[in-house]
Amino acid sequence: MGEHQFNKIRPGDVVVCPVTSPTWSVVFPSMGALVTDNGGILSHPAIIAREYGIPAVVGTGNATEVLKDGQRVTVDGSAGTVEPAVSAIGTGGSD
Repeated sequence: MGEHQFNKIRPGDVVVCPVTSPTWSVVFPSMGALVTDNGGILSHPAIIAREYGIPAVVGTGNATEVLKDGQRVTVDGSAGTVEPAVSAIGTGGSD
């Protein structure tokens, strides 16, 4: 995702991108979580995500290659993990 795609971000979306810059600050309030290919604990995406209280995993190296648009994932910023979301459908639970 790049700056030219800001209009695709919906409230609560997990945004997956190579890296962010100050221009991205306008969309941080809408994000549910952030995953970037590049960055570290003192990078722009990490700092701004912390300021907004958004779970973030930065510096994955290949998230934009591995994750697909529309794919549901769970982001645990504390653990530094991004995993496919588990569907509640067909889990064998009963009402």
